[in-house]
Amino acid sequence: MQRNRDANMRRFADLHLRVPLKDQSQAEKMIWKASELGYSLVGIPFPPNATREQINRIKHICNDAKVDFAARTNFSPRNSNELLHDLRRFRRKFEIIAVRCHTKDVARQAAKDRRVDLLQFSVTNLRQRFFDEQEAELASQALSSLEIELAPLLQLTSFSRVRLLSCLRREVATAERAKVPITISSGATEEQLMRGPRDYAALTTLFDLPLPSALNALSETPLITVERNRKKLSPDFVAPGIHVVGRKTGTE
Repeated sequence: MQRNRDANMRRFADLHLRVPLKDQSQAEKMIWKASELGYSLVGIPFPPNATREQINRIKHICNDAKVDFAARTNFSPRNSNELLHDLRRFRRKFEIIAVRCHTKDVARQAAKDRRVDLLQFSVTNLRQRFFDEQEAELASQALSSLEIELAPLLQLTSFSRVRLLSCLRREVATAERAKVPITISSGATEEQLMRGPRDYAALTTLFDLPLPSALNALSETPLITVERNRKKLSPDFVAPGIHVVGRKTGTE
């Protein structure tokens, strides 16, 4: 009974709700649906060069829907130098930084860089999934988590789905052994691909993620990521564990 009550009191987050930024009507529908499905926070991706006006427009929709909003960007760097350049330029602009790791070089750099929040890997080209023991070891010493998107599982053909599930089983086991956090996101691009958090948690049994771990991957892990970054982006942040407690507002 206590376990069920705790599950019902959870705050859930979808850190990758891919609303169409150029279609405000459809964006509103997806954000409102996320609220209805039980999410209290959504991460919405923007291009790195998005304007403050574009971000605020989506933020206002989230405010109306009573959903907490986190601005996110996805990097797809060609090499580690490009990743480092992007991190220096854009880290303080977004609350969530995800890196799509198309090469092993990028994957290794992203895993060990504490400015990276989420590690993403291809769902169609399985040769570009580099989350192995070495990747997990690097990530375990930094702050990034392995992001698993579930909308693709609803879209892939049966053979492609089976191959992806096989990879996910191996990666989940690797992450759990190395104590690397896992974040479950939707990656949904339209309403039809959106599901409630407990429906997504049930889907994770297909790749052997235990239900308690799945619920954490939809709640505690993403919420901690956003909270940590908001503290870092605060003007009162000095260094990890060091914050400005009070500021003088005038001269004595």
